[in-house]
Amino acid sequence: MIKSVPFIDPARNYQMIKTDLDRAYFDVMTRADLIDRQDLQQFEANFARFIGTKFAVGVNSGYDALHVSLRASGIKPGDEVIVPSHTFLASCSAIVNVGAIPVLIDVTTDFNIDVDKARTAITPKTRGIMPVHLNGYMADMPAVMKLAEEFNLIVVEDAAQAAGSNINGKRAGAWGKTGAFSFFPFKILGGYGDGGAITTDDPEIALFAKRLRYNGEDRFTRDYYAHGYTCLLDNLQAAFLDVKLSYLPSWIIKRQKLAKKYSSAFAGIDDLELPVYHREGFEHIYQNYVVLSKQGDEFSDYLQDHGIGVLTQWRKPYYKYEALGLTDHGYPVTELISARSCSLPMNVEINDEESDYVIRVVRSFYGLDKL
Repeated sequence: MIKSVPFIDPARNYQMIKTDLDRAYFDVMTRADLIDRQDLQQFEANFARFIGTKFAVGVNSGYDALHVSLRASGIKPGDEVIVPSHTFLASCSAIVNVGAIPVLIDVTTDFNIDVDKARTAITPKTRGIMPVHLNGYMADMPAVMKLAEEFNLIVVEDAAQAAGSNINGKRAGAWGKTGAFSFFPFKILGGYGDGGAITTDDPEIALFAKRLRYNGEDRFTRDYYAHGYTCLLDNLQAAFLDVKLSYLPSWIIKRQKLAKKYSSAFAGIDDLELPVYHREGFEHIYQNYVVLSKQGDEFSDYLQDHGIGVLTQWRKPYYKYEALGLTDHGYPVTELISARSCSLPMNVEINDEESDYVIRVVRSFYGLDKL
């Protein structure tokens, strides 16, 4: 009988596609192709094709994808960049670390930036906006792009949690000047270590990013064009990611089926708000299945006490950390989400018995089932 369910299980996922991953490993190692070789270039081409952009540039992390995107897109010190108040700190930190000024905006109940509130925050110094597609559900990009066009704003999409999500078929990372992705192991397209990518249709941005990720050097001419960084996506990681990319469409379908199963089992629980959004054209790929429980930590602690691996993001919003020097202007929706959110196990490794156990534990908390 099941007694525990991990949030994700990378070891089991490896066993699912072991033959393909092992083949990729031995191929790369036999060739001793470790830095910026054909595997990285092949993955970049395939990932760009999947997202629907002309270019993809592999980097060392999702943070590097954001940071390099901002620099490559022309964000300068002193520029204001709009960013959601509910997101991982890296979104805001990338803005700060290019010398720009983050302007925090509250989110809506789908966890994504409130575009109407973003409009009211625009000043003559506003140069960019960073919509963050949280949990596999995209921000309102038609509205974001309309706002950007009206005020001549640079759009850098934080698509770290949204590889494959789309609005009317146009995928996350294909709307803005750039898209920034993370391949951290917990992500829907996760590597075996950290990694990230930038997507863009702009050849100059792609070239600048490729140079910047390798100390500012052009790998072909050996000339230097900037004081850059060392944040290249490893060739071996790219080979693994290329294998997993081929499975991603079917994995998205499996996640959506699990989400439907959860939502059906939890429907009607008044104290539990589900991630079910009825907006035409917006596809949820369920990077995370995040519920909002009115019981907050009591709910998430109960699940963990019964062996359910969960995430609670982020109980303390990033703007409340004094060391970061940010100002809390009051973000009520962020505060509510932070206090109540709980991500349930959502992965392609989970089996029916395990997902049934997750459902029983959740329902037992609300007195609907017995364990």
